[in-house]
Amino acid sequence: MELKQLLFMTSVITGDIIKSRGTNPDIWMGILKEALLKLNPDKTYWDIYRGDSFQIEIPKIEDSFLAAIYIKACVKTLKNLDVRIAIGIGKKTFNGKIVTESNGEAFIFSGETLELLKKEKQNLLIKTNNKTLNAELNLYFKLALTTMDNWTSNSAEIVKLSIENPNALQKELAEKIGTKQDAISKRQKRAALDNILELNQMFKQKIATL
Repeated sequence: MELKQLLFMTSVITGDIIKSRGTNPDIWMGILKEALLKLNPDKTYWDIYRGDSFQIEIPKIEDSFLAAIYIKACVKTLKNLDVRIAIGIGKKTFNGKIVTESNGEAFIFSGETLELLKKEKQNLLIKTNNKTLNAELNLYFKLALTTMDNWTSNSAEIVKLSIENPNALQKELAEKIGTKQDAISKRQKRAALDNILELNQMFKQKIATL
């Protein structure tokens, strides 16, 4: 495939597991792989490398924020674990056999932003070629993280389940995990799920301007 045929927009999520070194990887590796497979069954679009780092390409850029939230929710179903996530959105100029061999703005932005996350001690940031949009979205992310970083494993589980089953009623979700409908309602409120889904809708609108 010629280079000029690959000049299209994509999004890339690069992340790593926080506090992974003090935890047996058998505990979280399966959860992470399941999350990435759920987002894209085609393994050429994602990779886990250097032990606790991962990268996944989300071709539909408007889906990148919810994908990041899904990964975070999956990891946080495990107590005392969390994840740093960097979203890069831009052009893809080279398609490798695996995602970590591909290149372009989105990949560069995502990698650079992960390094910035470690310095700023914030767990979710985005970078596009629009600095004004970056500043606005990252402020929203910072506010949302005051809730998301403090999800309990139960809160994370209900966010994960709700994203996996976007059209399911609370009663149906309750049946899936063997609890009552009012428990689902309380967990969704504690997780601020409605606010996060509202933020996702706004994110889609903003990203559409790129």
